[in-house]
Amino acid sequence: MRILWITNTVFPEPSTALGIPIPVGGGWMYGLAGQLALRSEITLAVASVYKGKKLKCLNINGIIYYLLPKNISTKFQAYKNNWKMICNEFMPDIVHIHGTEYHYGLSCMLVCQNLHYVVSIQGLVGVYARYYYAGLTIIDIFKNITLRDVLRHDTIFHGKKNFIKRGIFEKKYITLSKHIIGRTNWDYSHSKAINPFINYHHCNETLRNSFYKSPKWDCRKKTDYTIFLSQASFPIKGLHQVIEAVAILVKSFPQIKLRVAGHNIINKTTLLSRLKINGYGSYLDSLIKKYKLEQNIYFVGLLTEEQIIKEYLNAHLFICPSSIENSPNSVGEAQILGVPTIASYVGGTPDLITSEETGLLYRFEEIEMLAENIRKVFCDTSLSQHLSKEGIKIAEHRHSQILNCEKTLNIYNSILYGSLNNLVE
Repeated sequence: MRILWITNTVFPEPSTALGIPIPVGGGWMYGLAGQLALRSEITLAVASVYKGKKLKCLNINGIIYYLLPKNISTKFQAYKNNWKMICNEFMPDIVHIHGTEYHYGLSCMLVCQNLHYVVSIQGLVGVYARYYYAGLTIIDIFKNITLRDVLRHDTIFHGKKNFIKRGIFEKKYITLSKHIIGRTNWDYSHSKAINPFINYHHCNETLRNSFYKSPKWDCRKKTDYTIFLSQASFPIKGLHQVIEAVAILVKSFPQIKLRVAGHNIINKTTLLSRLKINGYGSYLDSLIKKYKLEQNIYFVGLLTEEQIIKEYLNAHLFICPSSIENSPNSVGEAQILGVPTIASYVGGTPDLITSEETGLLYRFEEIEMLAENIRKVFCDTSLSQHLSKEGIKIAEHRHSQILNCEKTLNIYNSILYGSLNNLVE
């Protein structure tokens, strides 16, 4: 079976071969691709758009990589010749498109219409746009617009508009597709609302390889009162809500530490960094100063797999505080490592967490409930250990490399041959 994947990120192997930066995201695809490449009945190709000028083809570790030169045009015809060449050369039995927010895969669907397609839902940014401001008021947003935002036409308002525009592609994907792969009741409901006749296939995601090999979280080795967030670059990710909760807790736990992965978006140490700060960074900076939390909040930078695992294992707890998510892999990563996990009750996240069993849930708006959940984990060692043990159990099943590879192969077979083999979970 010849499978062509279309992805929105360039994989690490071709990135290294071409000497271009390795993307931070997309880790959930790498493990599954590796599993499929080991199967003798599968020939896998992965097509992505990159910032080069020529179409490239590389064969690395049993996977064929096609790299399409990026075209600034959003017209589907921009990639017409590239997709025709790739599909005529590789002759895929199935084209599997990962993610619906960009038009690259949609271009292939329109150019090569006689192929079998299946589309994986990652998130639905058109729906995410409803929650983009994440509780920030219009006044909050206006007050914190920076020079950088004005010059780049990139305010929080522009961010929401961009999500809405990208949501148009999502609707076209789902409308044109006969088959879709999802993971939650949330993405099922939204997919069926757009196209009630679509064939929906359930398959969980495979995590990055290092998370299966890592030691588990040990309550005795954690750093007490340390909270870890895996990302917080824009309002949807909810860092401002966690800061509000920390402000409630700091008198009880003056040593509380919030460690945030990613660029320091509140950095104002130099003139250049002050000029680069965006509106959300400005809002966070004012919030931190308001509550005098400068010594409690740390941005730890972009992290490798090994570094992010170290942060997880060092933490007292992990929080996914987003205003909307489908099925955040950060929750799966925390759970499979055994880190006590707190998450907002939004989107598909409740499919990942049973509150008080495999994690703790709270309403996104309820910073007081978030604060109380943090207090529970800080003060109750038996609860922490229970959440850790049960989180590992559910995550190891949900993110099983073998099971998810078999499910994916079953989906491919069902699309080609019209029946789905029985698969015992």
